[in-house]
Amino acid sequence: MLRSALNHQSVRKLSLNLAETKCKRLEGKVAIVTASTEGIGFAIAKRLAEEGAKVMISSRKEANVKKAVEQLKSTGLNVCGTICHVGKKEDRKRLLEKVNKQEFGSLDILVSNAATNPNPSTLFDTSEELWDKIFDINVKSTFLLLQESLSLLRKSKTPSIILVSSVSAYRPYTLLGAYGVSKTALLGINQLAAATLVSEGIRVNCIAPGIIKTKFAKILCEGELGETMLSTIPMQRFGEPKDIAGVAAFLASDDASYITGETIIASGGMPCKL
Repeated sequence: MLRSALNHQSVRKLSLNLAETKCKRLEGKVAIVTASTEGIGFAIAKRLAEEGAKVMISSRKEANVKKAVEQLKSTGLNVCGTICHVGKKEDRKRLLEKVNKQEFGSLDILVSNAATNPNPSTLFDTSEELWDKIFDINVKSTFLLLQESLSLLRKSKTPSIILVSSVSAYRPYTLLGAYGVSKTALLGINQLAAATLVSEGIRVNCIAPGIIKTKFAKILCEGELGETMLSTIPMQRFGEPKDIAGVAAFLASDDASYITGETIIASGGMPCKL
Protein backbone atom coordinates (compact mmCIF):
# COMPACT_ATOMS: atom_id res chain seq x y z
CA MET A 1 0.00 0.00 0.00
CA LEU A 2 2.80 2.40 1.01
CA ARG A 3 4.86 1.38 -2.03
CA SER A 4 1.87 2.01 -4.30
CA ALA A 5 1.34 5.47 -2.80
CA LEU A 6 5.02 6.33 -3.20
CA ASN A 7 5.00 5.14 -6.80
CA HIS A 8 1.94 7.28 -7.49
CA GLN A 9 3.62 10.32 -5.96
CA SER A 10 6.79 9.73 -7.98
CA VAL A 11 4.85 9.44 -11.23
CA ARG A 12 2.88 12.59 -10.43
CA LYS A 13 6.07 14.50 -9.61
CA LEU A 14 7.70 13.31 -12.84
CA SER A 15 4.62 14.32 -14.84
CA LEU A 16 4.66 17.80 -13.32
CA ASN A 17 8.36 18.21 -14.09
CA LEU A 18 7.85 17.11 -17.69
CA ALA A 19 4.92 19.50 -18.07
CA GLU A 20 7.12 22.39 -16.93
CA THR A 21 10.02 21.46 -19.22
CA LYS A 22 10.13 23.20 -22.59
CA CYS A 23 11.65 21.39 -25.55
CA LYS A 24 14.74 22.94 -27.12
CA ARG A 25 13.62 23.33 -30.73
CA LEU A 26 15.36 26.69 -31.19
CA GLU A 27 18.87 26.04 -29.93
CA GLY A 28 21.47 27.89 -31.97
CA LYS A 29 18.92 30.31 -33.41
CA VAL A 30 18.78 34.10 -32.97
CA ALA A 31 15.49 35.97 -32.73
CA ILE A 32 14.22 39.53 -32.67
CA VAL A 33 10.84 40.23 -31.10
CA THR A 34 9.52 43.77 -31.38
CA ALA A 35 7.40 45.36 -28.65
CA SER A 36 8.55 42.60 -26.32
CA THR A 37 8.72 44.11 -22.85
CA GLU A 38 5.20 43.14 -21.81
CA GLY A 39 2.09 41.27 -22.90
CA ILE A 40 2.19 39.01 -25.95
CA GLY A 41 5.61 40.21 -27.10
CA PHE A 42 7.23 39.48 -23.74
CA ALA A 43 5.63 36.04 -23.59
CA ILE A 44 6.91 35.23 -27.09
CA ALA A 45 10.43 36.41 -26.27
CA LYS A 46 10.41 34.35 -23.08
CA ARG A 47 9.19 31.20 -24.81
CA LEU A 48 11.68 31.47 -27.68
CA ALA A 49 14.50 31.90 -25.17
CA GLU A 50 13.23 28.96 -23.10
CA GLU A 51 13.43 26.84 -26.23
CA GLY A 52 17.08 27.79 -26.66
CA ALA A 53 17.06 30.88 -28.88
CA LYS A 54 19.14 33.97 -28.24
CA VAL A 55 16.58 36.77 -28.17
CA MET A 56 16.79 40.50 -28.75
CA ILE A 57 14.17 42.36 -26.71
CA SER A 58 13.00 45.75 -27.98
CA SER A 59 10.58 48.49 -27.05
CA ARG A 60 10.19 52.26 -27.21
CA LYS A 61 11.15 52.91 -23.57
CA GLU A 62 14.59 52.20 -22.14
CA ALA A 63 13.28 51.50 -18.64
CA ASN A 64 10.89 48.86 -19.95
CA VAL A 65 13.65 47.19 -21.99
CA LYS A 66 15.98 47.10 -18.99
CA LYS A 67 13.30 45.63 -16.73
CA ALA A 68 12.33 42.91 -19.22
CA VAL A 69 15.94 41.93 -19.93
CA GLU A 70 16.79 41.74 -16.23
CA GLN A 71 13.70 39.63 -15.54
CA LEU A 72 14.51 37.10 -18.25
CA LYS A 73 18.24 37.01 -17.53
CA SER A 74 17.51 36.30 -13.88
CA THR A 75 16.03 32.96 -14.97
CA GLY A 76 19.12 32.08 -16.99
CA LEU A 77 17.77 32.99 -20.43
CA ASN A 78 20.06 34.35 -23.15
CA VAL A 79 18.57 37.74 -24.00
CA CYS A 80 19.66 41.30 -24.59
CA GLY A 81 17.72 44.43 -25.44
CA THR A 82 17.63 47.78 -27.14
CA ILE A 83 15.31 50.72 -27.62
CA CYS A 84 13.39 50.51 -30.87
CA HIS A 85 10.50 52.65 -32.01
CA VAL A 86 9.58 50.69 -35.13
CA GLY A 87 8.28 53.84 -36.80
CA LYS A 88 11.79 55.35 -36.79
CA LYS A 89 14.20 54.22 -39.48
CA GLU A 90 17.26 54.90 -37.33
CA ASP A 91 15.84 52.75 -34.53
CA ARG A 92 15.13 49.83 -36.86
CA LYS A 93 18.66 50.12 -38.27
CA ARG A 94 20.16 50.13 -34.77
CA LEU A 95 18.07 47.09 -33.80
CA LEU A 96 19.37 45.05 -36.74
CA GLU A 97 22.95 46.23 -36.33
CA LYS A 98 22.96 45.44 -32.63
CA VAL A 99 21.66 41.90 -33.07
CA ASN A 100 24.13 41.23 -35.89
CA LYS A 101 27.30 43.15 -35.05
CA GLN A 102 27.22 43.70 -31.28
CA GLU A 103 25.37 40.78 -29.71
CA PHE A 104 24.61 37.56 -31.57
CA GLY A 105 26.16 37.82 -35.04
CA SER A 106 23.17 36.57 -37.03
CA LEU A 107 19.38 36.50 -37.34
CA ASP A 108 17.11 33.50 -37.89
CA ILE A 109 13.72 34.55 -36.53
CA LEU A 110 11.92 37.88 -36.81
CA VAL A 111 8.70 38.35 -34.85
CA SER A 112 6.94 41.58 -35.77
CA ASN A 113 4.65 42.27 -32.84
CA ALA A 114 4.64 46.07 -32.51
CA ALA A 115 1.24 47.73 -32.92
CA THR A 116 -0.68 50.74 -31.74
CA ASN A 117 -4.28 51.76 -31.22
CA PRO A 118 -4.00 54.97 -29.18
CA ASN A 119 -7.66 55.96 -29.26
CA PRO A 120 -10.09 53.09 -29.93
CA SER A 121 -12.94 54.38 -32.06
CA THR A 122 -15.36 53.35 -34.75
CA LEU A 123 -14.16 53.44 -38.34
CA PHE A 124 -15.82 56.70 -39.36
CA ASP A 125 -14.90 58.43 -36.11
CA THR A 126 -11.22 57.92 -36.96
CA SER A 127 -9.41 61.16 -37.73
CA GLU A 128 -6.89 61.33 -40.58
CA GLU A 129 -4.12 61.82 -38.04
CA LEU A 130 -5.12 58.71 -36.09
CA TRP A 131 -5.55 56.67 -39.28
CA ASP A 132 -2.04 57.64 -40.40
CA LYS A 133 -0.51 56.78 -37.02
CA ILE A 134 -2.15 53.36 -36.87
CA PHE A 135 -1.14 52.44 -40.42
CA ASP A 136 2.34 53.90 -40.03
CA ILE A 137 3.11 51.60 -37.09
CA ASN A 138 0.95 48.55 -37.74
CA VAL A 139 1.45 48.21 -41.49
CA LYS A 140 4.16 50.45 -42.98
CA SER A 141 6.72 49.87 -40.21
CA THR A 142 6.05 46.12 -40.27
CA PHE A 143 6.76 46.02 -44.00
CA LEU A 144 9.89 48.16 -43.71
CA LEU A 145 11.34 46.06 -40.89
CA LEU A 146 10.75 42.91 -42.92
CA GLN A 147 12.40 44.49 -45.94
CA GLU A 148 15.38 45.75 -43.94
CA SER A 149 15.91 42.41 -42.17
CA LEU A 150 16.15 40.35 -45.36
CA SER A 151 19.91 40.83 -45.75
CA LEU A 152 20.40 39.05 -42.41
CA LEU A 153 17.66 36.44 -42.80
CA ARG A 154 19.04 35.39 -46.18
CA LYS A 155 22.21 34.22 -44.41
CA SER A 156 20.25 31.91 -42.10
CA LYS A 157 19.80 28.21 -42.86
CA THR A 158 16.27 28.24 -41.36
CA PRO A 159 14.87 31.78 -41.62
CA SER A 160 11.39 32.45 -40.29
CA ILE A 161 9.27 35.60 -40.16
CA ILE A 162 6.21 35.77 -37.93
CA LEU A 163 3.68 38.60 -38.08
CA VAL A 164 1.28 39.21 -35.21
CA SER A 165 -2.11 40.20 -36.57
CA SER A 166 -5.39 39.95 -34.62
CA VAL A 167 -8.77 38.27 -34.59
CA SER A 168 -10.06 41.76 -35.42
CA ALA A 169 -8.59 41.20 -38.89
CA TYR A 170 -11.47 38.77 -39.41
CA ARG A 171 -14.24 39.90 -37.07
CA PRO A 172 -15.76 43.41 -37.36
CA TYR A 173 -15.35 44.83 -33.86
CA THR A 174 -16.76 48.28 -34.49
CA LEU A 175 -14.89 49.80 -31.54
CA LEU A 176 -11.55 48.81 -33.06
CA GLY A 177 -12.19 50.56 -36.39
CA ALA A 178 -8.96 51.41 -38.21
CA TYR A 179 -6.96 49.05 -36.00
CA GLY A 180 -8.92 46.09 -37.34
CA VAL A 181 -8.39 47.24 -40.93
CA SER A 182 -4.65 47.56 -40.32
CA LYS A 183 -4.53 44.01 -38.96
CA THR A 184 -6.38 42.76 -42.04
CA ALA A 185 -3.66 44.40 -44.14
CA LEU A 186 -1.07 42.25 -42.36
CA LEU A 187 -2.81 39.14 -43.68
CA GLY A 188 -2.13 40.42 -47.18
CA ILE A 189 1.51 41.21 -46.41
CA ASN A 190 1.88 37.73 -44.95
CA GLN A 191 0.60 35.94 -48.05
CA LEU A 192 2.47 38.07 -50.56
CA ALA A 193 5.73 38.05 -48.60
CA ALA A 194 5.51 34.27 -48.23
CA ALA A 195 4.92 33.80 -51.95
CA THR A 196 7.77 36.16 -52.82
CA LEU A 197 10.34 34.69 -50.44
CA VAL A 198 9.50 30.98 -50.64
CA SER A 199 12.07 30.37 -53.39
CA GLU A 200 14.76 31.67 -51.02
CA GLY A 201 13.71 29.33 -48.23
CA ILE A 202 12.35 32.11 -46.03
CA ARG A 203 9.10 31.12 -44.35
CA VAL A 204 6.56 33.82 -43.50
CA ASN A 205 3.56 33.12 -41.29
CA CYS A 206 1.08 35.02 -39.20
CA ILE A 207 -0.68 34.65 -35.86
CA ALA A 208 -4.11 36.16 -35.23
CA PRO A 209 -4.60 36.24 -31.45
CA GLY A 210 -8.11 36.40 -30.08
CA ILE A 211 -8.91 38.49 -27.01
CA ILE A 212 -5.83 38.13 -24.83
CA LYS A 213 -5.63 39.39 -21.26
CA THR A 214 -3.07 42.17 -21.61
CA LYS A 215 -2.92 45.86 -20.82
CA PHE A 216 -3.38 46.52 -24.54
CA ALA A 217 -6.72 44.66 -24.58
CA LYS A 218 -7.92 45.74 -21.14
CA ILE A 219 -10.90 47.63 -22.55
CA LEU A 220 -12.19 44.38 -24.12
CA CYS A 221 -11.77 42.20 -21.05
CA GLU A 222 -13.42 44.17 -18.26
CA GLY A 223 -16.88 45.30 -17.24
CA GLU A 224 -20.01 44.86 -19.30
CA LEU A 225 -18.07 44.83 -22.57
CA GLY A 226 -15.82 42.11 -21.19
CA GLU A 227 -18.84 39.94 -20.35
CA THR A 228 -20.18 40.44 -23.86
CA MET A 229 -16.86 39.54 -25.42
CA LEU A 230 -16.48 36.48 -23.23
CA SER A 231 -19.86 35.21 -24.37
CA THR A 232 -18.56 35.09 -27.97
CA ILE A 233 -15.68 32.74 -27.08
CA PRO A 234 -16.62 29.04 -27.20
CA MET A 235 -13.84 28.11 -24.75
CA GLN A 236 -15.35 30.61 -22.30
CA ARG A 237 -12.09 32.23 -21.29
CA PHE A 238 -9.88 35.04 -22.48
CA GLY A 239 -6.51 34.01 -23.79
CA GLU A 240 -3.23 34.38 -21.94
CA PRO A 241 -0.05 35.73 -23.57
CA LYS A 242 1.55 32.30 -23.18
CA ASP A 243 -1.17 30.86 -25.46
CA ILE A 244 0.22 32.95 -28.30
CA ALA A 245 3.85 32.34 -27.33
CA GLY A 246 3.42 28.61 -27.88
CA VAL A 247 2.12 29.18 -31.40
CA ALA A 248 5.03 31.50 -32.18
CA ALA A 249 7.57 28.96 -30.93
CA PHE A 250 6.02 26.30 -33.16
CA LEU A 251 6.07 28.52 -36.25
CA ALA A 252 9.69 29.52 -35.60
CA SER A 253 10.80 25.91 -35.22
CA ASP A 254 11.65 23.17 -37.69
CA ASP A 255 8.37 21.50 -36.70
CA ALA A 256 6.75 24.08 -39.01
CA SER A 257 9.30 23.66 -41.81
CA TYR A 258 6.55 22.84 -44.35
CA ILE A 259 4.35 25.79 -43.38
CA THR A 260 4.48 29.21 -45.02
CA GLY A 261 1.92 31.84 -45.96
CA GLU A 262 -0.48 30.67 -43.27
CA THR A 263 -2.28 32.44 -40.44
CA ILE A 264 -2.93 30.53 -37.24
CA ILE A 265 -5.97 31.88 -35.42
CA ALA A 266 -5.69 31.44 -31.66
CA SER A 267 -9.04 32.73 -30.49
CA GLY A 268 -10.57 30.14 -28.20
CA GLY A 269 -12.76 28.79 -30.96
CA MET A 270 -14.35 32.00 -32.30
CA PRO A 271 -15.41 31.46 -35.92
CA CYS A 272 -13.25 33.63 -38.17
CA LYS A 273 -13.34 34.19 -41.92
CA LEU A 274 -12.91 36.99 -44.41
